[in-house]
Amino acid sequence: MEFRIGQGYDVHAVAPGLPMWLGGVRVPSQTGFVAHSDGDVAIHALCDALLGALALGDIGHLFPDTDERWKGVDSKELLAAVLSLPEYAGWRVVNADITIALQTPKLAPHIAAMRQTLAEVMGIGPERVSVKATTTEHLGFVGRGEGCEVWAIVLIERK
Repeated sequence: MEFRIGQGYDVHAVAPGLPMWLGGVRVPSQTGFVAHSDGDVAIHALCDALLGALALGDIGHLFPDTDERWKGVDSKELLAAVLSLPEYAGWRVVNADITIALQTPKLAPHIAAMRQTLAEVMGIGPERVSVKATTTEHLGFVGRGEGCEVWAIVLIERK
């Protein structure tokens, strides 16, 4: 069997009055992500990991923030588009591991829904999707409540 590993990273600033989308789930919050799309930083990192596994660049290359077609787009659509690229024919996601660093709000109540949502888009079981949340103990831009950063790793295999 042939396997590939991809790693992705993304970061977004937060601002009051915007919706907060993470892992395809709307998280109740006073702040949301500043972005051209819906700002789902978790899905953006996951897309970059998937693209990296096949050396296909990054989501900024495929879905540039200078293109009005992507303004406000649901990031689940971006994830589905990445997985429908011709280069992904013959490959399947084995598992995904995502770590979200965000000071507030607490994400524990939303983790199961994120896992389920991401699994559905990727066409795998939720037991193959790990989503973890952490704070930075008030250190750095995340700790000051200025933004969120996410790391994602995926393993894919040739069918």
